[in-house]
Order: sequence, then C-alpha cells, then structure tokens
Amino acid sequence: MKKYRAELILIIVSLLFIIGFKFKAKIELPSYYSRTIIEEVKPVRLVWGMPFDSISIDTFSVRRNQSLSDILSPYGVSASSIDQIARNSKGVFDVRKIKSGNPYYIISRDTLHKKPDILLYEESAISYILYDLDSLTIDRGQKKVDTLLNATGGIIETSLWNSFVKNGSSPALALDLSDIFAWTIDFFGIQRGDEFKVIYDELFVEGKFIGVGHIHAAMFVHMNDTINAYFYKNENQYGYFDDEGLSLRKAFLKAPLRFSRISSRFSNSRMHPVLKIRRPHHGIDYAAPLGTPVYSIGDGTVVKKAYQKRGGGNYINIKHNSVYTSQYMHLNGYANGIATGVRIKQGQLIGYVGKSGLATGPHLDFRIYKNGAAIDPLKVKAPPVEPINESNLFSFSILRDSLKQKIDAIQFTTNQELTSEQ
Repeated sequence: MKKYRAELILIIVSLLFIIGFKFKAKIELPSYYSRTIIEEVKPVRLVWGMPFDSISIDTFSVRRNQSLSDILSPYGVSASSIDQIARNSKGVFDVRKIKSGNPYYIISRDTLHKKPDILLYEESAISYILYDLDSLTIDRGQKKVDTLLNATGGIIETSLWNSFVKNGSSPALALDLSDIFAWTIDFFGIQRGDEFKVIYDELFVEGKFIGVGHIHAAMFVHMNDTINAYFYKNENQYGYFDDEGLSLRKAFLKAPLRFSRISSRFSNSRMHPVLKIRRPHHGIDYAAPLGTPVYSIGDGTVVKKAYQKRGGGNYINIKHNSVYTSQYMHLNGYANGIATGVRIKQGQLIGYVGKSGLATGPHLDFRIYKNGAAIDPLKVKAPPVEPINESNLFSFSILRDSLKQKIDAIQFTTNQELTSEQ
C-alpha cells in the first residue's frame, strides 16, 4: 500500500512539475459560444493530422512570382503531372493565388530516401491545401483552433491603439471595440483619461497565438459616461446590448430612396456608360425619375456638400459614426437646411435624384464607407436593434451579471488572464 501511495505521489509531483504549477480557471459561459476553454496551450505531436515522428518535412516560403511549377519541378514532378494537379485544384483552390511569403512544406513518408509525397501549402494560419503527388488529388484542411478566454483594460493616454500596444495586448482589439461602440462613442473624439475593459478570446494553433477571436463583453468610459456592452444570443436575437438589454446599434435604412430599381451594382471593373472605359464602381446606382426624394440611411452629420468635378456632380457625405460614412451623388439639388456640419436624422430628406456630373440619365450613385474603405451597400449586415425580448431578460441578466463581475475585476496595470481569484 505504501508503495502504491509513493508512486501516486511521484506521479502527482511530476505532473505539477510539467505544467509549472500553473492552473487557469475555466469560465463557464453559455454553450452557444461553441468554444473550447483550454487550461494551457501545449505543443501537439500531430502535424496536419499526420504523426510528426514518422514523416520528413522540409519547410520553405513562397518566393516572389514563384508558381506551382517552380515549386514542384525541382523535385522531379513532370510538367504533365503539375498541369493535372492544377486542373484537379479547380473548386478547391486556385493555384494562381499562391501568395509570396506563405509557407509550404515538402513531406516525405519515406524518411530515408525522402521521396516527396505531399506538397502542403498554408493558405492561412488555420487553413491549408494538401497536394498528394502520387494520386494527384487535392484536399483542403483546417488546423484545430484552441481558444483561451482573456481580459485586459487600460486608461487612454494618447490613443486606443497605443493603449493596447502598451499593455501587451493585440492592437486589433482597438478596431473591434470601435465597431462595437461605433453608435455611442465617436472614436475620433476620445480623450486622455478615457478607460476601457474587455473580455475576449485569444486563438491558438499548435500552441502559437494567431489572433483575437470573439469579444464577450466590454466597458468604455468616455467623458465620464460609462457604457457596458454584453454579447447575447438566443434563437431570434444576437448582438451587443447594454445593462438594460438595449441594443448598442442602430440599423441603416435598406435604401436611401423609396421608389427605384438598381441599374448598376458594386464592382471593381465596370464599363463606365459615359467614358466607355472600365474602372471601379464602388457603389450602387438606383435608377429613378428626376426629382425623386433621397433620404439619409441613418443618423449622422453632413461632413461634405459639394460638386465633384471628376464626375460625381452634386453630392453629400454623411458621417454616421467613427466607422460608417454614406455618400449620395449625381443629385439634382439639396433639401432645405442641408449644409456642412448639420445633424441629420435617419430617414430625413437630404436631396433629389438628378444627373449632375458624368451621367447618361437620372439616377442616384449611393456608397457606404467603413473605416474609409468602400464596401458593397447591399452586403452591409445590420444587426438587430430591438431590445432583448421580455421573455429572455432573465437569461440575459444572468449572463450580464456574470460578465460584469469579471469586467469589474479587471485591473489597468497589465494584460492579464482571468483567474478564479477574480
């Protein structure tokens, strides 16, 4: 009996030594998050589903202008086989999209002679393309992603971005936070002394950090006004809600005018009807009779009212928040009171359909910009803005109280992991 007890003690001590006496508490969250809370990120012995110890792997990076043929030819793969691989790749991966700098691996099952059996190209940190050089078949795979719940907080000294860099967190969180609070905080106007806290997922592949995942809750103090955001999801609703269960977002109108048809869609290469050349058209054209009323898709401020000599004619730019701006072009005229700096309400009349600038007929060229980049207006996903249903307020309050307790425990001194002591 003493012998078995001694062996048991030895095993426990060995395990404690291996994990470095480092335990991390699991934080229980609703099952709909579909996530894996891991106690510690450990190296894995399987690589792309293959036993690491039984294969030979040579690692390379794609050089500039290097093609599939350039990669495989030095290994004796024939031109006809390479052509067949490219053909078999259709529907799985376009070999013309192999990117310079991405890693690729030549794998040999015969570790003695190192005859190449597999080419594996990493499309991203998660996904990869596997080319079997014997059967000439192609498969797409994904690595297992481990998720670790983490938290951070800070007091802004210069900018939100610099605050995340200073405390060792991923600055990508700054963009995610600005998107969550875009309707309630003007991130171009944040001030020294503003505060933030956030609970979020960190993503790991094979023990390596690859980026930030989902944000579960956040708090922002701007000009002494505290705003909390909690992610909540049920069968009918999802999004970020405040302490009272009200959505932090406001939806856009689906279209800026009521009676129209789409005559031209968002495109990176459209034949211009006047210039007769192909060039990007990063908006939606709504064909409508001259003088048709045009309305703002959301609350905001007029930041530009002018005539665009390059072809847009009379136009208006409305800034809705620190993320989204909408643009209305080829107007015949403006509504009364529309001027730079004027506040606009959703659905407010701002102008009339015209054909000013380069246009063959009356229409509205409507555009939306997200963080300064044009996006397809038809693909803007506006989350639900209704408050949480009364029948779901109890389940929301349980989640809110649990997350708020974690938020309140976050310290500003350093990026930290949530533990049971918090």
